[in-house]
Amino acid sequence: MSTFIKIKALRPTLSQSEAKLADFTLSSGTQIRTLSSIELAKAAGVSQSSVVKFAQKLGYRGFPAFKLAVVDALNEQASDQAAPSTQFEQSDSLADISEKLIANQHKTLSATQKLNRSTEFERTVQVLKAARKVLICAKGASWSVAQDFAFKLQKVGISAVCHSDEYSAASYIASMGKEDLLVVISNSGQTKALLKLAEQAKLNECRLFAISRYGDSQLSEIADHILFTVQEAEPVSHSAILARASQCYLIDTLFVALAQSNLHWQRRVERANDNMRAIFND
Repeated sequence: MSTFIKIKALRPTLSQSEAKLADFTLSSGTQIRTLSSIELAKAAGVSQSSVVKFAQKLGYRGFPAFKLAVVDALNEQASDQAAPSTQFEQSDSLADISEKLIANQHKTLSATQKLNRSTEFERTVQVLKAARKVLICAKGASWSVAQDFAFKLQKVGISAVCHSDEYSAASYIASMGKEDLLVVISNSGQTKALLKLAEQAKLNECRLFAISRYGDSQLSEIADHILFTVQEAEPVSHSAILARASQCYLIDTLFVALAQSNLHWQRRVERANDNMRAIFND
């Protein structure tokens, strides 16, 4: 996974010293090739211990491993820079907007893939298959993604329901136990209503699977399983276009993995599609 992707994803949750190191790495990464940890600390205006802690927060054992990862990220970035600009401009034509939106979504999906290990996808698939029933909760822009996920799980025969109303969800959780699964989709991982539902489910010994942005959050701390989304700058403020693209990539990957896991489940999907065509084509 690219170091720069990690840093961008973690940027909103970093301390002041960590943010200085993050910004220096993203804007002046080429300088890090020749700097020692002491020199980097001086250039970024932080202590040497902050440099070591920052490297460890990104998952590296120390500064040397972090430095090598930055070099790899720079090489990857160099190949990406050959592509046309994906920044939206006021003067963009509709064709420009279309091309840039596709490019931004592709970049988001690629970053999401790199953030998540295949082993965590595999564990999540097994948890979904083993669940007696599944409750999916979300708020705001994530709600449509939660609905779609419930619909897809129903297609393969998993007993899944979706609630945005926390009172209905709380009532449903009261009937759930250790054989059941709560899925929480929250970009911030800090939505109070969703955290309360998650805590209630944990008290009932339910498993908790979360889809949330990469980095520290209350939701990621209590989740048994988590897949990470990418926090990218949106083309229109608060539009959640790229956030939903990241979330949809994750649920679609899980759905395809479930459907392909055995022939019986593939046939369930085909039967569900046949039933819908029979109903809506009349």
